[in-house]
Amino acid sequence: MRAGDRTTDAVLLGVALVWGSSYLVAKDLTDLAPVLVVLALRYVLSAAALGVVCRRARERTPRGRELAVGVLLGCTQAAVLTLETFGVVGTSATNAGLIISLTVVFTPLLDGVWGRTSLPAPFFAATAVAVVGVGLLVSGDGVRAPGWGDGLMLAAAAVRAVHVSLIGRLTADRPYSSLVLTTVQSVVGAVLLSAAAAPQLGVVARLPLAAWAHLTYLALACTVFAFLAQTWAIRRTSPGRASLLMGTEPLWAVAVGVSVGGERLTAVAAVGAVLVLAATSYGQRVESAHRRARPALPV
Repeated sequence: MRAGDRTTDAVLLGVALVWGSSYLVAKDLTDLAPVLVVLALRYVLSAAALGVVCRRARERTPRGRELAVGVLLGCTQAAVLTLETFGVVGTSATNAGLIISLTVVFTPLLDGVWGRTSLPAPFFAATAVAVVGVGLLVSGDGVRAPGWGDGLMLAAAAVRAVHVSLIGRLTADRPYSSLVLTTVQSVVGAVLLSAAAAPQLGVVARLPLAAWAHLTYLALACTVFAFLAQTWAIRRTSPGRASLLMGTEPLWAVAVGVSVGGERLTAVAAVGAVLVLAATSYGQRVESAHRRARPALPV
């Protein structure tokens, strides 16, 4: 393997690591500040940092359809992060990272419905196994109904699938700047969440240093760094290799949750975690192979 390839792989693994660790960081942060305040400050810091990057890169100001697309995606992204952050309060960081990985199977299902295309039977088998895995994961030591946090994470996975599908459909064959679109999304989220958190913003002045450290990590590492690094690395490797490496996010969520957060996986939950990881990985490979084999539509 060439040195450049190793660097690219390391960067993509770094993105997966920071995203996987974000669930435990967000969970710890919600013990120090209200959820809406956490979301508002994360978005404000991210928008400010991305604004500086845009200025240094001399990006143009978005207008017309590009601006409208950015605003719409900003709304769906804000919905995802709101569900995720409220959800992680009611479940473990390990569960959160694994359940959100269902986006990998939800997104092709949604694209198939919108595009009126069928997926191969093995993909649906993988989806069924993933659902069984989630059931075991949230059951703990025995069969029980999912907690409200697990339900919100499941909803976040579904909304994230909508968000990802919209990105693909609204930006296809358009000369939009990914950096500009991401900045617009952050600005929209900052405005929406700041408005929602307005009655609680008085606590900002009393936040401990630990809260600001957590917020800085979420904004700069999990948002700004992850986006810029992801864009840089994907341009230097194949989509399949990038998906494989970034698909390790739930593995990092489990590793960080157990080793740093002191969370515990029971035997039943561990079996569920393995099923979720295996099913989402297999489903992703099936969908990629199906997409590559599908004949191009006539122009």
